Amino acid sequence: MIPFIVRAIMAQDCVAALVMIAIAGGSDGVDGFLARRFHWQTRIGAYLDPLADKLLLTSVYVSLAVSGLAPIWVVALIVGRDVVILSMVAAALATTRFRDFPPTVWGKINTALEIFTALMLVTGCAGIVRVPAVAVSALVWVTAASTAWSGVHYIGVGLKMFIMRRAFLPADRRNARG
Repeated sequence: MIPFIVRAIMAQDCVAALVMIAIAGGSDGVDGFLARRFHWQTRIGAYLDPLADKLLLTSVYVSLAVSGLAPIWVVALIVGRDVVILSMVAAALATTRFRDFPPTVWGKINTALEIFTALMLVTGCAGIVRVPAVAVSALVWVTAASTAWSGVHYIGVGLKMFIMRRAFLPADRRNARG
């Protein structure tokens, strides 16, 4: 569905983009509910679902920036933060035994702000709700601050995990490389 959402935003057919984003978000919510309710969770799903969500959100933001509907600098900040986090996860997977990377409260707050800001930008483009420019600007700045803070926080968490990685090994393995 992502290519169709991107195409709709690029064509500034934001009503269609909103409908598709709602369908994508709704189906993701139903999928998550069913997985938890019936214990259908898998390790691969735990990795792929957040990646798919990030791919959708990043695609929406890049499309908004290319279409002139979002500031390029905030999109660069959002994408840069995600690249740093994914790089840290890849490094941890390659060099440590960590396999669980739960989101932090700051990451969850930031994701909620990113989603809300993207929806406000697309809604404004669709002309459904008239949001004052000063409110949109304030929301973009709050999202940028949250993105920067959560990025710094994740770097701190990642460094702490890397430094403490031996403490998470069984006692007989702590002197081995890990």
